[in-house]
Amino acid sequence: MSTHRQQAPQRRGVRQFALLSVVAALITIALKLAAYLATGSVGLLSDALESVVNLVAALVALAALTVAIQPPDDDHAYGHEKAEYFASGFEGMLIIVAAYQIAVAAFERLLAPLPISNPWLGLAISGVAAAVNLGVASTLRRASRTLHSITLEADAQHLMTDVVTSIGVIIGVALVSITGVYLLDPLIAIAVAVNIVVTGVRLMRRAALGLMDTALPTNERAQVDLILERYRSQGIGFHAIRTRSSGPRRFISLHVLVPGSWSVAEGHALLEQIEAEIDAVVPRATTFTHLEPIDDPASFADTALERERITARE
Repeated sequence: MSTHRQQAPQRRGVRQFALLSVVAALITIALKLAAYLATGSVGLLSDALESVVNLVAALVALAALTVAIQPPDDDHAYGHEKAEYFASGFEGMLIIVAAYQIAVAAFERLLAPLPISNPWLGLAISGVAAAVNLGVASTLRRASRTLHSITLEADAQHLMTDVVTSIGVIIGVALVSITGVYLLDPLIAIAVAVNIVVTGVRLMRRAALGLMDTALPTNERAQVDLILERYRSQGIGFHAIRTRSSGPRRFISLHVLVPGSWSVAEGHALLEQIEAEIDAVVPRATTFTHLEPIDDPASFADTALERERITARE
């Protein structure tokens, strides 16, 4: 079997962005708690609780990224990037816990509505916190694309959800202040809870798919298929094509069938060429190829995943 490994770029910088998320969470917690204490608004309390979740999630992300950036070793020959899926899934779970806490507080306030004190002061403080989160979320989103980090991407999505939450709460508290309809405050908090549950479920689903060795995204697999189709037109065959993602890494394996009259050197040169072309279109790809004679019936007996184990037992 011939293998080609694209040199992974340095991703040490991801920890710096995770630290930025921790600092931002601490700042926004202080601001939002101040806004809640100034107003007594359950909507602003729900916003503050979500920022507490942000802090815990940022700390988990920092720990996961510290593991994920470690190079492959004897016990983890395929790297440690899957640690990022644990952080993403845990963050999704925390979001759902926060939504539950928000909903409980909101229902209590529905049963006993209260007026909001100093609404405009609270809104001004909450607006500053939202601006901080928006700036950090934009930074993390750009970094996630550059560094191919699912953890930073999840953190950015979470913070953007927090921004949307803050905007909704600000509008709601303003409406309560203007209209005097105190029930709007807990109703908006419940809407916030529903919104962030959707984000939490999405993050947990993506983490689960990553841990289950889900195939490459459709657009990346299409790029691989285009390359292989060009070689099929030249009489080269392929089967046992398997792909999976592991954080930012991509793993691709396939069997390449060539005429039995080819020399080892000819076959090896073809494999190197195919691997290089795949690695050029799929980011951070590690491609494994296995050469077989196309005119030998035995070459078609190992296309299934279980075939090698069955053969070994026999």
